Amino acid sequence: MNTDTAAARIGIVMGSRSDWETMTHAAETLAKLGIAHEVQVVSAHRTPDLLFDYAQTATARGLKAIIAGAGGAAHLPGMLAAKTALPVLGVPVQSHALNGMDSLLSIVQMPAGIPVATFAIGKAGATNAALFAAGLLALDDAAVAKALHEFRAAQTESVLAKPDPRS
Repeated sequence: MNTDTAAARIGIVMGSRSDWETMTHAAETLAKLGIAHEVQVVSAHRTPDLLFDYAQTATARGLKAIIAGAGGAAHLPGMLAAKTALPVLGVPVQSHALNGMDSLLSIVQMPAGIPVATFAIGKAGATNAALFAAGLLALDDAAVAKALHEFRAAQTESVLAKPDPRS
């Protein structure tokens, strides 16, 4: 398991190494906010035993949420949600065959009782999943709340500083 710190609070998993191009945005966002996280490839189809172990041990390892990115059939987020009560945040990865719509529909159409919070396809989804995870942590962590507030304030300021798109 690749861990940024020993005290990871958010897990970032993806179905294959190629999904890192999308999921790197979740990791970068968490890093900007100073949130410890771990990153690992966990395939629902190729490593199901690893997936079950990852989900079943996540709480004991100190994780508070899991961001799961997957493309194509995109079973990873749903299978994680079936094996842990932690919040699972699903990020559809853009696929070649159906441009990510297959991923989106696979993640968002969970049966009642096994929730997966589903975000946009690609970079925006990965970034927003990290910000959502930060919001969850901010409920009980003043430092994360402050970092999230500062992130949003800087975002607002960057728009206000250059309102004319031609400059």
